Amino acid sequence: MELTGSIEEVRKQMKAWRKEGLSVGLVPTMGYLHEGHKSLIDRAVKENDKVVVSDFVNPIQFGVNEDLSTYPRDIEADKKLCESAGADLIFHPAPEEMYAPDFSTFVETEGVSAGLCGKTRPTHFRGVCTVVSKLFHIVMPDKAYFGEKDAQQLAVIRRMVRDLNMDIEIVGCPIVREEDGLAKSSRNTYLSGEERKAALVLSKAVFAGKEMMEQGERDVLKIVSHMKALISAEPLAKIDYVEMVDADSIEPISVAQGRVLTAMAVYIGTTRLIDNFIFTCS
Repeated sequence: MELTGSIEEVRKQMKAWRKEGLSVGLVPTMGYLHEGHKSLIDRAVKENDKVVVSDFVNPIQFGVNEDLSTYPRDIEADKKLCESAGADLIFHPAPEEMYAPDFSTFVETEGVSAGLCGKTRPTHFRGVCTVVSKLFHIVMPDKAYFGEKDAQQLAVIRRMVRDLNMDIEIVGCPIVREEDGLAKSSRNTYLSGEERKAALVLSKAVFAGKEMMEQGERDVLKIVSHMKALISAEPLAKIDYVEMVDADSIEPISVAQGRVLTAMAVYIGTTRLIDNFIFTCS
């Protein structure tokens, strides 16, 4: 497995693989990899001849007073995980490799990025779309792999690829959870022991909402209210949002029908965590 921080070297390798007729999968990450990331790499390895993992904490998707400077990083551990999973190349650029000092070009999707996390992080998805677009142009993958835990991000990327006619298949991969139900996240490392226990309220609410829908409940207000009540009962939890939306457009709905995303962002202490479930109504 190779590691490089050079765009030129990545493009050189891509040309060599293309010349051999090999397919390429890309797994975009911000590093500090865990089992959730590994599940993406595992699937990419199964479905492609070669796999590139980008390992880059993207500064332009962090807002003012967000955790850019403290976001966890461990490239040595990332290398071990990628190698064990069978990745072929890690692209680990410095910010100045990706963004010139006078960088001024951004990619933004409207509508689908406005709700949920977009309400309180208004520049976040512009940063995500810009860096992912750049990665797509650098690597030129056949397929790109994203976790369904970041469900709105996945919907935004799919919309960008559709609208800009990018010839890339976007593959969503299921949420990976700890044994007790907590969704895997690099930000889980921020939690104290007490906060880690309190964070289970997110998955508890997810499982409860999903069970209501499996039993036939379709009233959005009833489902969301029940989930909010469960979360609010935890003293360390502060709700950013709990909402049910159309899974593709991210538009709010009042009655669950078709493919529905129920998503939440909750502060446990000062740490903002997200979780969700997708349910297809028959």
